[in-house]
Amino acid sequence: MLFGVNSLYIWVAVIILCVAVEAFTLDLSAIWFAVGGVAALIAASLSFSISTQLIIFVLFSAVLLALMRPFCRKFLKTRSEPTNADRIIGETAVVTEQIDNLHETGAVKVFGTVWTARSEADAVIPVGETVKIVAIRGVKAVVQKVG
Repeated sequence: MLFGVNSLYIWVAVIILCVAVEAFTLDLSAIWFAVGGVAALIAASLSFSISTQLIIFVLFSAVLLALMRPFCRKFLKTRSEPTNADRIIGETAVVTEQIDNLHETGAVKVFGTVWTARSEADAVIPVGETVKIVAIRGVKAVVQKVG
């Protein structure tokens, strides 16, 4: 008994908490502590002392975290598709639709592609002006007047 509570309940709580944390983070970190909690739960059910349970928990968790996490992350790696959207930052473009942040209008053409655009300085920029793309926010190019 730990603090008047059966250690079985503590280990069940640790397991549930670690599984919940893993479910929200998907980082492959907390799951190994849940497995360590299962090992400690088994030790508790075999009436090992609380200090032995803690040692088993720490050892199982640490070994699994150190050995299994890199192995699993290698095979569960998510692949991201590069979009090359960042390559337009710093490029000049021509305004094809008046840029007006207040009315949420505006478009520019760069590398043959039309992008919706917003002005960095909240200035109205007329059609035909040359602008420089300074950032990408979501799917919009953020521009500033050139010269």
